[in-house]
Amino acid sequence: MRNRWLVLVGAIAATLVVAACGSSTSTGSSSGSGSGSSSAAAASGSTLSTMKVGSATLLTNAKGFTLYWFVPDTSTASKCNGSCAHYWPPVHGPVTAGSGVTGTLGVITRSDGTKQATWNGHPLYTYVGDTAPGTAKGNGLNLSGGVWHEIALSGAAAPAQSSSSSGGGGY
Repeated sequence: MRNRWLVLVGAIAATLVVAACGSSTSTGSSSGSGSGSSSAAAASGSTLSTMKVGSATLLTNAKGFTLYWFVPDTSTASKCNGSCAHYWPPVHGPVTAGSGVTGTLGVITRSDGTKQATWNGHPLYTYVGDTAPGTAKGNGLNLSGGVWHEIALSGAAAPAQSSSSSGGGGY
């Protein structure tokens, strides 16, 4: 008798798990070029947002961390690999646009085969020096072989940080 009860509880639990997995909904069409499935991006928490930092409205990830672009990058290739990518983690694509996000979102394939999100043709990154949402400590830094810029959707970007390095800062 006891085994039947356990089988019944197990069957109910399995039914609930299957029902929960099958109840996901699509969020509609994706924005931007090559951005893939928006429902998959939304499910993984990769919806881009905006945040007011100083007098600028910056593009941020879903957790409120500032997003950056790297001057040496091209619209099809990231030039930040290896130790650079440790300090400037690439934003995995695809992503979706949250409220207030303007511009064209897309995806490139990095040299290691992973997908990286882009905004207006710029591969996107966060910065390990930004330890809390709403900070932009990486803006204007000349590190890892080039200059980094926050993405200001409106208003004036924060003044560039002074950097004692001009060619990589040991990254």
